[in-house]
Amino acid sequence: MSHETLSTILFVVFVAGTLGITFWASRNTKTAADYYAGGRSFSGLQNGLAIGGDYMSAASFLGIAGIIALSGYDGFLYSIGFLVAWLVALLLVAELMRNSGKFTMADVLAFRMSPRPVRTAAGVSTIVVSIFYLLAQMVGAGALVGLLLGIHSEAGKIWTIIGVGLLMIVYVVFGGMKGTTWVQIVKAVLLMTGATLITLLVLGKFGFNLSSLLGEAAAKSGKGDALLEPGLKYGTEAQGIAGKIDLISLGLALVLGTAGLPHILIRFYTVPTAKDARKSVQWGIGIIGVFYLLTLVLGFGAAALVGGKAITEQDKAGNTAAPQLAEAIGREIFGEVGGTILLAVIAAVAFATILAVVAGLTLASSSSFAHDLYAHVFKRGTATERQEVVVARISAFVIGAVAIALSIFAQSLNVAFLVALAFAVAASGNLPAILFSLFWKRFNTAGAVSAIYGGLVTSVLLVVFSPVVSGAPTAMFPDVDFHWFPLSNPGIVSIPVGFLAGYLGTILSKEYNASKYAEIEVRSLTGVGAEKASEH
Repeated sequence: MSHETLSTILFVVFVAGTLGITFWASRNTKTAADYYAGGRSFSGLQNGLAIGGDYMSAASFLGIAGIIALSGYDGFLYSIGFLVAWLVALLLVAELMRNSGKFTMADVLAFRMSPRPVRTAAGVSTIVVSIFYLLAQMVGAGALVGLLLGIHSEAGKIWTIIGVGLLMIVYVVFGGMKGTTWVQIVKAVLLMTGATLITLLVLGKFGFNLSSLLGEAAAKSGKGDALLEPGLKYGTEAQGIAGKIDLISLGLALVLGTAGLPHILIRFYTVPTAKDARKSVQWGIGIIGVFYLLTLVLGFGAAALVGGKAITEQDKAGNTAAPQLAEAIGREIFGEVGGTILLAVIAAVAFATILAVVAGLTLASSSSFAHDLYAHVFKRGTATERQEVVVARISAFVIGAVAIALSIFAQSLNVAFLVALAFAVAASGNLPAILFSLFWKRFNTAGAVSAIYGGLVTSVLLVVFSPVVSGAPTAMFPDVDFHWFPLSNPGIVSIPVGFLAGYLGTILSKEYNASKYAEIEVRSLTGVGAEKASEH
C-alpha cells in the first residue's frame, strides 16, 4: 500500500471520528453557554489538554520543525517564545479573565466602559487576529497534502485549502465549544504521542547522544557549524542593525502575544471555577513545554536525516520537514513499509492538528461577532440566546470563506512566521486594553478603543508595507515592491503604540468610574458575579 493510500485512510478515519464527536456535541448544545463555553463543564486537566490542542498548531508542529531544520539555532527562538508566553498568560490574565467575563474578551473590557464602542473594537480585533492565525493553518494544510498525495500543482493545494476550510466550518457550526474542545483533546493526545515517538526514534538512531545529532545536522544541512550558532536567519551581517531589531521585535511579539489571543482567552470560560482556570493553564504549560523541547529534536533530526536540500525541494518554507523526517527515520529503522506507515501517521496527526486549531479560531471569531457585535452593538442587548447562536453559525461560514480566500495567496510563507504576525497583532491591540482594564483604575472607554484600534491598525499597516507582503523573493507578492517598513515583524513598534494610545486616550478623556473599577477588581480576584458579566 502506498503512503498516499494509507494516509488517506488514516485521515478519513480521523475525520469520521471527529465528525462523530461533533454530532454528539451538537445534541448537547442547546444554550448560548453550551455553544460559547461548553456549558462550563470541563475539568482543569481536560481544559489543559484542550489548551495544548488549541495552541500546538500547524505552526508549532510543521513550521517550527521546518524553521529549525533550515535555520538551526535561530529557529528555536520560536519554541522558547511560544512557551515563555504562557507565564504571562498564567500570571496576568487567566484567572482574572475567567472571573471577570462570561463568553468573550469584550465582556471584561465592556464592563467598566460604554459597551457599544468597546465591543465593536474588540470584535473587529478578534476577527482580524483570528484570520491571521487561520492563514497559517490553511497554508500548512496545503503543504501537507502536497507531500502526502504527491500534489505539486497550485490547483491541487488550493482545493486542499478549500476542503480543510469547509471541514472546520462543519465542526464549529454543529459542535460549538463542546465539539471543538473534545476534538482538541483528542488531537493533543495524538500529537504528543506522535512527536514523542519520532523523537525517541531519532535519538535512538544517534545513541541518545544529542551532540552526535547536532553534529550530523550541521554536516548535512549544507550550512556547517553556522546551523548551531545564532545569526543564520536573524541579525545576520547582511541585514545589519535592522536584522537585530527584527529579532527583538519577534521575541516581543511571541512572549506578549499569547495573553491577547482570542481563541486562547475564550478557553478560560469553559471551566467552572477560577481554580480550574489556573489548573488548566498549568497543565497546558506542562504539555506545551514538553512538546517544544521535542521540536528541537524534530528540527535538527530533519536536518540530519533528510537534509536541507530535500526539505526545500518539497516545500520552500520548510513546512514539511517533520513528515519528511518521519518517513526517513521509519524507512531507516523499519524499511520501506515502516517509512510509509510513519509518514502516514504523522501526516494524519498534523492534519488533526490543523483541523482542531482552525475550529478553535473560527469559534472565537464567530462567537465574538455574534455575542459582541450582533447582540450588543447591532441589537443593543435585545437579541435572544437562540438568535445569537444562529448568527454565530452564519458568521462561521463567512469568516471561514475569507480565511480560505486569503490563504491561497500566502502559500509561500512559513507557517510559524505567519503565526508570529498574528501574535504581534494580538499583543499590539488586545493585550494593552486587557491589562489596562484589569489593573488601571483610571482607564476608560476612550482609552480602550484607542488601545485596540491604535495597536491593531499600526500592526496591520506595518505588515502590509513590510517585506512579508512585497519586495522579497519569499513575499506574498514577490513580483511587486511597495514596502517601506524594513522589519518583518512589527511588534517592536506596534506594541508600544498600543499601550501609548491606550494611555493617551484615557488621560485625554474625562470619563472615570471608580465604583465600576472597584466592582471589577473584586470580581476578578474572587469570581463573585462573573456569570452576569456580559449583562452590563
